[in-house]
Amino acid sequence: MKKYLVLFSLASATLAGQALPKTETIIVKYPKTHKSETVDTYFGTPVADPYRWLEDDMSDETGAWVKAQNEVTFKYLEKIPFREALKQRLEKLWNYEKLGSPFKEGDYTYFYKNDGLQNQYVIYRKKGEGKEETFLDPNTFSEDGTTSLAGLSFTKDGSLAAYLISEGGSDWRKAIVIKADTKQIVEDTLTDIKFSGISWKGNEGFYYSSYDKPEGSELSAKTDQHKVYYHKLGTSQKEDQLVYGGTETEKHRYIGASVSEDQRYLQISAAVSTSGNKLFIKDLSNENSPLVPIVEDTDSDNYIIENIGSKLYIVTNRNAPNKKIVTVDAENPSEENWVDFIPETENVLTVGTGGGYFFAEYMVDAISKVLQYDYEGNLIREVKLPGVGTASGFGGKKENKEFYFSFTNYTIPGSSYKYNVETGEYTSYWTPNIDFNSDEYESNQVFYTSKDGTKVPMIITHKKGLKLNGKNPTILYGYGGFNISLTPAFSIANAVWLEQGGIYAVPNLRGGGEYGKKWHDAGTKMQKQNVFDDFIAAGEYLIENNYTSSEYLAIRGGSNGGLLVGATMTQRPDLMKVALPAVGVLDMLRYHTFTAGAGWAYDYGTSEDSKEMFEYLKGYSPVHTIKKGVEYPATLVTTGDHDDRVVPAHSFKFAADLQAKQTGNNPTLIRIETNAGHGAGTPVSKTIEQYADIFAFTLYNMGFEALSN
Repeated sequence: MKKYLVLFSLASATLAGQALPKTETIIVKYPKTHKSETVDTYFGTPVADPYRWLEDDMSDETGAWVKAQNEVTFKYLEKIPFREALKQRLEKLWNYEKLGSPFKEGDYTYFYKNDGLQNQYVIYRKKGEGKEETFLDPNTFSEDGTTSLAGLSFTKDGSLAAYLISEGGSDWRKAIVIKADTKQIVEDTLTDIKFSGISWKGNEGFYYSSYDKPEGSELSAKTDQHKVYYHKLGTSQKEDQLVYGGTETEKHRYIGASVSEDQRYLQISAAVSTSGNKLFIKDLSNENSPLVPIVEDTDSDNYIIENIGSKLYIVTNRNAPNKKIVTVDAENPSEENWVDFIPETENVLTVGTGGGYFFAEYMVDAISKVLQYDYEGNLIREVKLPGVGTASGFGGKKENKEFYFSFTNYTIPGSSYKYNVETGEYTSYWTPNIDFNSDEYESNQVFYTSKDGTKVPMIITHKKGLKLNGKNPTILYGYGGFNISLTPAFSIANAVWLEQGGIYAVPNLRGGGEYGKKWHDAGTKMQKQNVFDDFIAAGEYLIENNYTSSEYLAIRGGSNGGLLVGATMTQRPDLMKVALPAVGVLDMLRYHTFTAGAGWAYDYGTSEDSKEMFEYLKGYSPVHTIKKGVEYPATLVTTGDHDDRVVPAHSFKFAADLQAKQTGNNPTLIRIETNAGHGAGTPVSKTIEQYADIFAFTLYNMGFEALSN
């Protein structure tokens, strides 16, 4: 393959849209990416995979390719005149104290805090009204800040704690057990824990989940048989008891175990995909009690949220797409004995418990509404929230009559409030002191029509007094999958974008969870195109209503949202000027062969299911739909070389083919963060650098040469 040259001629403009006389030419010389002769055959159809060699994350050849691509990308980014100014503004805005809501464990009250630019949040604690002290400082876990805290669990009496760490952003974890009062490590570190929390059984030990370590690369090799173990404190991990998942009949990809607050029951959830689970319960007060099935298929999502003695409270979407709570006795817990406790409504339900009450959190067009119920199912009150946005954290221990919740939206940074469960009154606990004036900005929800006539909500955020002249730089952000809901939340990075006169628009696409299981299912498998159509229609709405135009529109999304961007830009390259696919699922024919990818089949289906499913996937798979002779938007692909959730090979192959086939002057670059994973635990310093590069690339390719302030 020959080396391609791109001559990028930039007709400069300010963010006010005024043309400037200066024109700059940037030469992009892409690294050589050789092609192999690899061909797979699906149902009689041969499919070439010329960049298969990039799937080998352990090879020197792939390492050299990563290095060469980064050299080209960063050489390009360094030439953007306002890149450093964006980074400085991000740092300045980021640099304010951030405080998490307090929680009580034993004699101490704990809370997370970041003094501003610390790479990781520090956990502090204090006893009563005493002086606060550092409990855990993840910034000391590694010199470069890439080892992060990935979980923390206390015993019921608060005397012991186990915390999980992630190294380089990997999903594989290590567990360290300490005495809470002295912070002294009490035993050897446990290793190779994945997709798991820690759930204590008294002070004796805890339950956790993991896979057998795969052969080959732990960053890309397939893992599909999850197992639950019980670790007895003071014993070797080799002696841990296998609780569930060890046999062929118990084989599932995701298994979780948790102990009830009263320590009486162990519940085990077993799933073959990211939606739907079997549910089992064991009475821990009887050592010889059996594991009793409550739900024996994976057609619905179910979990026990509370129990009073043997009375179980179960949250389920079984025959209730928007979820409900049912009760049943643990002695006879099968579905025919369920009794509705909080029935299904037209809005999607999320549930918390605390202080002897249930808190039903509903999404009304992606906006929070919270109702408080007692244990008899009586409505106590609607909690009057501080505003229109997202409330979270309604819950705590049963004996605590006060707890803390948080509230945020796209223009208001997250604040926390102290809530009294008996009176329903709350007071402000913490409000951030940030250099951002929320009063200057507004968010408005609109409903637009998708291709098939479906009404889709979208929240559009921007400066007040915005001129609808079609020249506003706009980021259209989406996800649309896995029953995940995009609700209003403040982002420091997006605040900087808004300061520059940018618009930030978020549609609630099908495939998400905003309207329950039916909305989710409408964006899965053979309905996946609905998600892309919803996103395209959102972009068209913004253009038709003069918020922006194709020359000033960028599309962005990560993970499943990276697939969204990849599919949208290959189907409608004319719609946007810039495409920003992050850690994306981009090879839809092979995604299920990597790490835990097979667990995503509920949403996607697989190329092995049927000829029809194969052809459908191939029809939108971004890696397989790039065409020669097409001018694709300016593209900055971003990924991490240690991403073991969505392996970077997806992004590598997509970028390589895009570079080979791109027509016209738009650059197609890939930015590969080293020693980084899917995103969780990324150091603040790296996050700031990433956003500075993404925003700089976006504005530069929209023709802007200077920032607005």
